[in-house]
This record gives sequence, structure tokens and C-alpha cells, in this order.
Amino acid sequence: MPRGKAEAPQAPVDPRLLRYAQASRGFFVAIALIALAQTAVVVAFAWLLTRAITSAIDGMPLPELAPTLGGLAGVVALRAVLLWAREAVATRAAARVQTQLRTALMAAVTELGPERLAGRSSAALAVTAGRGLDALEAYFGRYLPQLVQTVVATPLILVVMWWQDWISGLTVLLTLPLIPIFMVLIGLATRSVQQRQWKTLQQLAARFSDTVQGLSTLRVFGRQHRAAASVERVTDEYRRETMRVLRVSFLSGFALEFLASISVAIVAVSIGFRLIDGALTLAVGLFVLLLAPEAYLPLRQVGVQFHAAAEGVAATEDVFAVLDAARASTGAATVAAAAPHEPVPEPVEGASLVVRDLRVRRGEGMLPPVAFSAAPRTVTLLEGPSGAGKSSVFAALRGSAEFEGAVQFDGADVRTLPSSAWLAWAGQQPGLLAGSIGDNVALGDASPDAGLVRRALDLACAETLDPASELGVQGAGLSGGQAQRVAVARAFYRHLRALAPVIALDEPSSALDPETEARLWRGIRSLADDGATVLLISHRTSARAIADDVVRLDAAEVRA
Repeated sequence: MPRGKAEAPQAPVDPRLLRYAQASRGFFVAIALIALAQTAVVVAFAWLLTRAITSAIDGMPLPELAPTLGGLAGVVALRAVLLWAREAVATRAAARVQTQLRTALMAAVTELGPERLAGRSSAALAVTAGRGLDALEAYFGRYLPQLVQTVVATPLILVVMWWQDWISGLTVLLTLPLIPIFMVLIGLATRSVQQRQWKTLQQLAARFSDTVQGLSTLRVFGRQHRAAASVERVTDEYRRETMRVLRVSFLSGFALEFLASISVAIVAVSIGFRLIDGALTLAVGLFVLLLAPEAYLPLRQVGVQFHAAAEGVAATEDVFAVLDAARASTGAATVAAAAPHEPVPEPVEGASLVVRDLRVRRGEGMLPPVAFSAAPRTVTLLEGPSGAGKSSVFAALRGSAEFEGAVQFDGADVRTLPSSAWLAWAGQQPGLLAGSIGDNVALGDASPDAGLVRRALDLACAETLDPASELGVQGAGLSGGQAQRVAVARAFYRHLRALAPVIALDEPSSALDPETEARLWRGIRSLADDGATVLLISHRTSARAIADDVVRLDAAEVRA
């Protein structure tokens, strides 16, 4: 948030929760019904206890008092059952909402793609999807039920007190707002320190992830000790922020308890004086006095439980930010797809890819327009200096970058097509997963074809690799060139499996020696001759030998 700009006040329940997590709607209805029943039980308990005490003072025999005591025991048991029901409903709703939000977050990350998530730390997103959403259990299990209990119970108890003794009801009505006022003041401080704690935790996760991934580089340059010291410094900062949250929590709890105790004491003193001068009967006075703490309790507990739920609230804000971005992106894509474009040339043959006036967004500006047509059985080479926007063109094709212009495959706008339905892609980063080489090559295929896996590896000049060999995280166990060839084989396999007619390769030979590179070019050419539409990005002049068309991109100048 820009410095100096005031934060918008936060609503007790973010409306986006109802939008993105449908399970929360039924939860509020169920909790409201339980809260209504609990309020009735509280009033019944106070009335039965008052009747039992006043009857005992009047000398009522125990047999005659037994029905009242039995009813009192039944009310206590019913109150325990309602508490159990509220916990069960809240726990189940929290689990369902966590699942729905986590699923929606994963779908939004997929929808936005790496280009539009470039400003977000993947480690921070992982913390949000993991621990952050797990913290919703306290939000749903404690805070929201107590909030609903306050909305339902406090007005009803106040009405009953006013009906029995309007002076006590007026006293509660006048003192009750003191608690929300202090809750708001304390809540602002709590929100501030809790958000700092949450951001520090995300920073710690990102710093640790970056340190682990770049540990080999740090060791070569002798910076591993500084990196470890940096992680230690952020960890210590997280400890201080956590202790600051606890201090605010204890202070707010004391303030709320003190205000509630003083308010109940005022009601008790008023009832005592009126009992002495006979203006109030013992039954009414005792009944109202038993209800007075119950009128303040729900509101007081909301403030207490807010601290337990603050981490989950902070996490949901990050989740909603990603979901809102994905929703806005989907809406923009829909509008863009529906907008009329200039006439696009008819495909030369078969399912061709036609790109016209493609301008990819980079930051706040747009890259210069690009135009080309790629038909089956051809290799289209995109070349130009680094930063000219070649990889950005591929990002636009696979739906990972915003763009303007017309891009059609087989006559259909690619904005309306899932990239997995027509495009096989291998980028500059191999993006391998833990598992076997064969699993990586056949990624996304529910029934892998071992023969095609082997052929794809051969075409990618990875014939020496065993598909059954197990890889570690991010393809650990392979050299850079081997990992690159496995990624290329993955794109080849998708095409050979008839899942993607277009193959897009971004610098597939950057880690290869000239002999292996020449073999790779022959494999790409053979796939094109067999019917593939190949898009190729390469700085190697040797790539021109297999290209049917060369698209030259000059140094990119971002335009507003």
C-alpha cells in the first residue's frame, strides 16, 4: 500500500468470503439457529435458577422443588449439547471452506500464470495456501460463531432485561457501547501488528526458499554465511512481531474484562439499592442480575476471539487478492475475446496459427506488434536480441501474459481455447518434477504410452536416459543439458500423443554442444515434416537451416 494512504476499515465478515466459499453460506444459517437456541437456553437457565433460589428462600419443600431442579439440569445438559453442535458445525464448515478456497487459489494461480504472478513470491503463496488457510479453523471455529452469537443473543437478552426491569436494561444499553468502542481501538492495533507478523512470516518463507535454491551459487561466491545471517535476522524479527501480537492480545483481553466487570457492577449496585428500599422484588432483581453478565459476554468474547482468528483473516486477504486478480483477468479476457478485430488472413492449410498485430503487455506498457503465420509441416523461427520479446510471444500464446491483437488457431481465438488443447511447450526452465523421467515426459497423460516416451526421448537426443530413473525435486539428478532435453521430450511426447498439434520450443539447444544440437534440429525437422507446426526461439544461427520462415524481432521498446 502506498505510504500515507489510509487503510479502508475492515468489515467483520468479508463479503468475498460468501462469493468464493459457498460452504460459508449454510454455515451462517446453521450458526444463527444454534445461537438462537443458546439464547433461549441462557434465559431459561437464569429463570429456573432464580425460581429455585427464591423458592428455597421461601421454604419450599425439596419434593416440590425437584421439578425446577430437574428442569435446571436439563437446561444445563441442553446448553452443553448446543456448544458441541456449534463446535461440530464450525469445524466442518472450516474444513470445507479451506478446501474451496485452496482449490480456488490453485485455479487462480493457473489462470493468472507466471507472468501476472511475477510480482508475488511463490514461497509466500505456498505459506498462504498452507498455514494461512489452516488458520481459518480459528476464524470459523471461534470468531464467526461468537460474532453471530453476539448479533443474536445480546439484543434478545437486552429486550428481556428491559421487559423485567427497564432501569437495568437502560444501564446495560448505555454501558454496552463502551466495549465495541474499545474493541475497535484495540482491533486497529491488533490488525496492524498481526499484518506485520504475517508479512514477516511470508518474507521469512521467501528468504529461506531463495537461500536454499541459490545455495550452490552463494557458496561459490562465499555469501552463504550472510544469507544464513539474513534468515536468522528475519526469524528474530518474526519472533518479536509474534511477542508484540501476544502483548496486544493480553492487553485487549484485560481491557474488555475490566469494562464488562465494571458494567455488571453498576447494574448490581443499582439492583442492590432498589432491593433495600423495596422498589424491586428479589425474583426480578436476581433474574436480571443473572442475565447481565450474559448480555456482555458475547461481545466480550468477540474481542477475545478476534486475536485467535487474526492470522486467518490476514491470510484470506492475500487469497482474495489473488482470486480478485484472476476474476478481473477472466473478465478482461472475455471482453477482449468478444471485441471485434481487424480481418485475419485465412489459414494457408489445415489448422494453422495466425498472429496479427500481437502486442504483449510488459509492466505498464506494450511491446511492439508481432505478426506471422505458422502452418502444419513448417518450422517458424523467432529470432532477435535478448529482451526483444520472443519469450513474451510464447507467454501470450499459452495464456500467461496479457496481450492485444488477433491470435487464432484453426480459426478460433486462442483466448477461448485452453492452451493444453493445442500447444506443447518447452521453456528455458525445464520445470521438472520429482518422480521418474518417464513420468516427467508423459506429464498430464493419464495412460502413458511407454513406446512414445522412448521415441520422444530419442528425438530430443536423450536416448541414453532411462525412463525409469527417479529424479529428485526440480529434476535433481540430471545435468542442465539432460534436464533441458527431458523438457523438450515432454513437448514432443504431447504432440506424438496427438494432444497438441503445435510445438513451441524456447531456446531448446542453449545447453547443448554443436553435435547434439545438430541432431536435435534434425529431430525437430522430422516432426515438422510429419505434420507438426513448430515454433522455435533460438539465438543459434544453425537453427535457420531447418526454418521455413524467420520472424525477426528487434530490440523491444515498451510503449505506453
